[in-house]
Amino acid sequence: MTIKTLLVLPLLACEALAQVPPPPEAPPNGPAPVLQEPLQVSYGGSVPTGQASATPLNLSLRDAIRRGLQFNLGILTNRDIVDTVRAERQKALSTLLPNLSAGAIQTSQQLDLVAFGLHVPGIPKVVGPFGYQNAAAYLQQTVYDRTSLKNLKSATESRKAAELTAEDARNLVVQAVSNAYLAIISDAALVDAIQAELNLAQALFDRASDQKNAGTVPGIDVLRADVQLKTEQQRLLAQKNQVEKDKLVLARAIGLPAGQQFNVTDLLPFAPLTTALDDLLKQAYDHRADFRAAQANVRAAEYAIEAARAEHYWPSVVVQASYGDIGSTFASSHGTYSLVAGVRVPIYAGGRAHSDTDQAEAALRNKKNALEDLRGRIDYEIRSVLLDLQSVADQVAVARTNVALATETLAQARDRFGAGVTDNIEVVQAQQLLAAANENYIGSLNAHNGAKIALATALGTAEEGVPQYLNLKP
Repeated sequence: MTIKTLLVLPLLACEALAQVPPPPEAPPNGPAPVLQEPLQVSYGGSVPTGQASATPLNLSLRDAIRRGLQFNLGILTNRDIVDTVRAERQKALSTLLPNLSAGAIQTSQQLDLVAFGLHVPGIPKVVGPFGYQNAAAYLQQTVYDRTSLKNLKSATESRKAAELTAEDARNLVVQAVSNAYLAIISDAALVDAIQAELNLAQALFDRASDQKNAGTVPGIDVLRADVQLKTEQQRLLAQKNQVEKDKLVLARAIGLPAGQQFNVTDLLPFAPLTTALDDLLKQAYDHRADFRAAQANVRAAEYAIEAARAEHYWPSVVVQASYGDIGSTFASSHGTYSLVAGVRVPIYAGGRAHSDTDQAEAALRNKKNALEDLRGRIDYEIRSVLLDLQSVADQVAVARTNVALATETLAQARDRFGAGVTDNIEVVQAQQLLAAANENYIGSLNAHNGAKIALATALGTAEEGVPQYLNLKP
């Protein structure tokens, strides 16, 4: 081998190595993931689906709930959140899975030896042109990395929390849809009550007019009856408008096409509900998806702390391998390979590991506080709903009796007025008493059914509990 060859070969080898794609570097231990707070989700919106028909729909509460669970914005938003968190877990898993890549190059080079500081007599200053081809596959596998393992477990718990939050979203959608449906029933009942009161006011106005024409009552009685008639007409118009607005609220929550008219078919009459506090609390803690999501968030934060602490002292082991084919042409090439195993031991990272640990510990405290707050809130919600159920059930009974008394009072006032014993002041006052009694009864009945919906939601079983507590038809 000549001196020229001995001098040039090292340069060619260095140049060739510089052109070969290097295997991927071992990923450094990353900080523990920061657990994000859940987004604020609206359950009053939806994605309208379908085409509006000219024929009004007959919509039961079950139908409304079914549509809400398909098209409500809260369901769709939480579904996207779950997909995002699943992708984050997949990203955490990727650091522990094999990473495979491949590359191929073809070079043509000419070297200026003088540029490398070689001034040997008899050796040309310029070598080349020459070329070679290289194709290789590279594999990297993390054998052990405690930080990545704990980050993966933290991401897994975060995924569980997101899935449970999406499950709880169904609970909240049922509550929102049921309350919107209940508002329509309640306000429509007021329309019927006011219509009856308007019919009565019209009859009393006609009687007062006839009696005035007969000369048996003064004109003031006709004016008084007319004022009451106009008042009831005004109330009826306002109440009908409220029902239409209630329908818009429900349509928005369940994704009905814009402009679609519908009629509700369920009436939800009064039915008492008997419950036991201790059983309900246990059921709530076992079934509430948001409570289980909060527990999963705590576990995720605990794993995040372990991942951050592992950055202090736990080594990571990585294996890298490559196999390729190199030569001036692939026809005259030969195989090459490399196998490298390495250990990386953390010594000092500028305090980053300590800051990651402090951040993760603060997140854990926050999640634990949120969990205990939710535990107390569940206890409060259950107890509060039970108090409401008992109180409102009593109010329904009183209001029903009051309607009967007000109806009897109005009948006697009409008889007295018809007999000429008194003017129609008593009749107008009795009308007002009956109107108030009807409103109180409808309001207390609505509150009782609303408390049932709240109870099913507080137990975390609204999807099954609302139809059961409201005695809906299958």
